[in-house]
Amino acid sequence: MTSSIGSPLLWGGFTLLILSMFVLDLGVFHRKAHAIRPREALVWVLICVGLAALFNLCVWRCFGSQKALEFLTGYLIEEALSIDNLFVFMVVFSSFSVPPAYQHRVLFWGIVGALVMRGIFIVVGAALIHTFHWVVFIFGGFLVITGVKFLSQKETRIHPQQNPVLRLFRRITPVVLEYHGSRFTVVLKGRRYATLLLLVLVVVEATDVVFAIDSIPAVFAVTTDPFIVYTSNIFAILGLRALYFLLANAVSRFHYLKIGLGCVLIFVGAKMLVSEYYVVPVGLSLGVISGLLGLSIIASLLRKPVGSSCFSATS
Repeated sequence: MTSSIGSPLLWGGFTLLILSMFVLDLGVFHRKAHAIRPREALVWVLICVGLAALFNLCVWRCFGSQKALEFLTGYLIEEALSIDNLFVFMVVFSSFSVPPAYQHRVLFWGIVGALVMRGIFIVVGAALIHTFHWVVFIFGGFLVITGVKFLSQKETRIHPQQNPVLRLFRRITPVVLEYHGSRFTVVLKGRRYATLLLLVLVVVEATDVVFAIDSIPAVFAVTTDPFIVYTSNIFAILGLRALYFLLANAVSRFHYLKIGLGCVLIFVGAKMLVSEYYVVPVGLSLGVISGLLGLSIIASLLRKPVGSSCFSATS
């Protein structure tokens, strides 16, 4: 069991940092709804990556290279797995014809919800591993099975409108199937309705739960320190919104990334399964994961573009 570096002061300081970034993002830089241009998205991607690198440097200086390697490896896993989310976002926005000016607002609140849900998943996962060590083998087996599915899964069509969470939401909430600016709710004839934009947000939140089930156990394969697991998760998804606007038109070119992600999940799952007998060094894990992802991305970029992508997801 990895010892935790997360003191109340660190948790409080990190939470304050994230809240400050959200206030600046929505309250200052994106107070007025507008379409995010690639140049603006690139700036935000660099800021998010820079903050993650600075945080990793602080971890290294204060807690040593082992913790810094754990954070870096977890961050890399989360960032790679989050690219699969980009394809889902693209399909959801296209399916619901979301105007470009409102996409940032949906992703912003989607990420806020993701932070809360992932925090709950991490606390529960850490408690289970601490109390029942054999849970590690369940997580490991799940990741291996998921990785095999990634490798064998053929392209499937995503139908956001058929999402069971969305259908349940429409049953219990009055809905108006049109956009009313950037508002999530609107009052019509004295009654409050959810707008189409809120339905899109519900779908985005529901799909993130599916991705969290895969990604969080993968980071637990690297470290069981809840603070490292949470911070690597948060820094990865903080840059996800900007990454979407930067790579939305190019994400379908990453044809072999799904294969690379499958191999990564199988590797980290196997790492958990053998952890009782052999502890794979974090540095070796980082090298293997970086190599697998790097090769899949290079192979994708070298491949001649075709009409479709191998990305798929469950909505």
